[in-house]
Amino acid sequence: MSRFEQMAGAEGTEERQTLGEYISEISGLVMNELDSTLPLQWQVPGKLKDAMNYSLQAGGKRLRPLLVVAACEALGGRREAALPVAAAIEMVHTYSLIHDDLPAMDNDDYRRGKLTNHKVFGEATAILAGDALLTHAFYSVVQASRRHGASADSVLSIVEDLAEMSGPRGMVGGQIADMEGEQGLTDLQQLQYIHRHKTGDLIIFSLMAGGRIAGAGSRQLEALRDFGTHIGLAFQIQDDILDLVGDEGKLGKKTGSDIKQHKVTYPYFIGLEASREEVKRLTEAARNAVLDGGFQDNTRLLDIAEYLMARDH
Repeated sequence: MSRFEQMAGAEGTEERQTLGEYISEISGLVMNELDSTLPLQWQVPGKLKDAMNYSLQAGGKRLRPLLVVAACEALGGRREAALPVAAAIEMVHTYSLIHDDLPAMDNDDYRRGKLTNHKVFGEATAILAGDALLTHAFYSVVQASRRHGASADSVLSIVEDLAEMSGPRGMVGGQIADMEGEQGLTDLQQLQYIHRHKTGDLIIFSLMAGGRIAGAGSRQLEALRDFGTHIGLAFQIQDDILDLVGDEGKLGKKTGSDIKQHKVTYPYFIGLEASREEVKRLTEAARNAVLDGGFQDNTRLLDIAEYLMARDH
């Protein structure tokens, strides 16, 4: 049992799953949800379905779906009601990766150790697969209400949050800032803007969406937002660090890609050791937000924060 489980004071004598077991279980449930997300009666062209599934099934950390479920369960919510939203955020994240890899964007040949979508299906199909995943995500969110009884008001707020945090104010805004930044970032604030929006907003969304499914109050939603803000930036700084010193076998991609693409990163501005210290500082701030948030069981959120800080891929 981790020190965070001891702090949280989990009740009962039943042995609790390790975080690794929990992550594996949630990942499996999310994959089952993704496998069945297109209704059987829909006539979807086979090539489009294959391209969508190719990237959805490519593996990865499933961090955002994990955060949806963990936040919901931290407030005593039902896992089943959270799964359609968990699947939705994985669709949005996957669409963004498919488009990021395109020749007009990052021009990557591999993602998670596999050929990128456009290398397998062609650029036009990859673009359309990304479009399909983005739009179908909103259908999936609604199923939390249709199939599992989540309140219509909660689902409406989740749809609104998803549109905001994945769109021009959120992830897409961060992406365009990242593209412009390749021409030369001059200060750390510009880099923080990119990290907070390109990566951080979907992490914040995931936590708040899980909270909304469980009926979170304003104090708890604010705690989830603070937690997501801190771990979202810490997550991206850790990515910057791993691009310099990570294990290519574990990462599933070549290291040094940021340098080759002339991207400015946290280690460029403040150095490698200072970047590691910033990850620790942000992680501690995230933990404090959860500890002060009034959750029924904060154990998983605390463990996830520790896991992200220590990850090597």
